[in-house]
Amino acid sequence: MNSKLNEILREYGRKRDRAVAEQKRRLELIYAKVPRVKEIDSEIAKTGVTIAKSLLNDPDSYEENLAKVKAHMSKLKSEKAFLLTENNISLDQLEVSYECSACSDTGYLKNGSKCSCLKQRLIRESYKMSNLDKKLNSENFQTFDIDIFSNENFDGEALTPRENMMELVNTAEVFCINFDKDNGENLLFYGTTGLGKTFLCNCIAKSLLDKGKVVIYQTAFKIMEIVEAHRFKREEGSVFSREDYNMLFEADLLIIDDLGTELSNSFTITEFFNIINSRLLSGKKTVISTNLSPRDISNIYTDRVFSRLFSQFNMLKFFGPDLRWEKKRNRGS
Repeated sequence: MNSKLNEILREYGRKRDRAVAEQKRRLELIYAKVPRVKEIDSEIAKTGVTIAKSLLNDPDSYEENLAKVKAHMSKLKSEKAFLLTENNISLDQLEVSYECSACSDTGYLKNGSKCSCLKQRLIRESYKMSNLDKKLNSENFQTFDIDIFSNENFDGEALTPRENMMELVNTAEVFCINFDKDNGENLLFYGTTGLGKTFLCNCIAKSLLDKGKVVIYQTAFKIMEIVEAHRFKREEGSVFSREDYNMLFEADLLIIDDLGTELSNSFTITEFFNIINSRLLSGKKTVISTNLSPRDISNIYTDRVFSRLFSQFNMLKFFGPDLRWEKKRNRGS
């Protein structure tokens, strides 16, 4: 992971260099258009030296001289602002435009901790989430098509699949809007295959990634691989590291897809409870998708896991015809 981190940080360095070069290019164009702005910037840059000289040469009059310098600075800045406005130039064009304003493309915050952008970059590398990016571009709230869901009654349900899906999408959107609220909201999608559970997970992931949240999106099977690598000290030579394991607990959002496809035994059940319970206790949010029914969950997992899920998660049922089968049938007709 260290070699991968170093490679990513070199990439960050190149991003900073490009941002600074682009700022210099914009400045040169502005200076060429309004030469007086360059003169003002030069005078402002000399201010620090002027103040230092004043302190050394005439310490008794330092406060008086400082007041004069500040007044002059204020006058220069006002003149600069007027010139920029007069020439339809925004102040943003004079600043370095970083991809991440939180860390200025360094990957680290002022307190020395990793920025969320660097955490997510490491996650995508170690969890091989890069392929997810392409998927999220086509599967998100903006591309969601409610019309593909049947509007006919289904299997005695009170709502049609389309009406039900409209409610589910609304719940997912509200979940994203209120994500930063300490409301203890977690979601569990259940229903058979081909009903849109994964698509809606992708919508949530895309929405929160766009907000700069750290999101881990993995299948239950893959999560168990990460846990096993950590628990049985297989990190040496493994694609997963201790940090990968820690992020299961620390990520802003953990999406567990296909719960129930992992090998179910006392070890996996205990580990899943540990992950889910730890996240609940720390106020971290989780979304789970499964083909299992509530009864299946209660039969496979312990009462402790079952009660935790049902008491702390909003259980959302998906039902209707298998959309993948419907697509195949429509193509064949």
